[in-house]
Amino acid sequence: MQGSLPPEAQEKIEELQDLQETTEQLTAQKGQAETSLNESRTALEALEDIDEDATMYREIGELLVHTDYAEAKENLEEKVEDLEVRVDQLEKREQKTQEQFEELQEELQQLLQGGEGGGPMGPGGPGAGA
Repeated sequence: MQGSLPPEAQEKIEELQDLQETTEQLTAQKGQAETSLNESRTALEALEDIDEDATMYREIGELLVHTDYAEAKENLEEKVEDLEVRVDQLEKREQKTQEQFEELQEELQQLLQGGEGGGPMGPGGPGAGA
């Protein structure tokens, strides 16, 4: 089907595919960051229930290294802040990419409707009906 489309429409379809791939990557990255953020918040909350004099270790790669309460708390708080910023940035990029996708999809739909009287994305196309 793509062979019969005008070159401009083919380019827009390729751009849509690229944007969709980018959105999927951003969504995956955001999911990983949110998981790390939730784990770090949970650890920080758990730290509140631990005696400040307790012997503590932190994981560095394959090693457990002795640390104190204040250092552990500070590290977790910094990690939470960094992850909150990361998640926020990824949400904004994901939203912007989604908006670009929708705009490009509209342009393609108008191009196809103008050239083919409705085209495959017109009424009855993908997403139509319930």
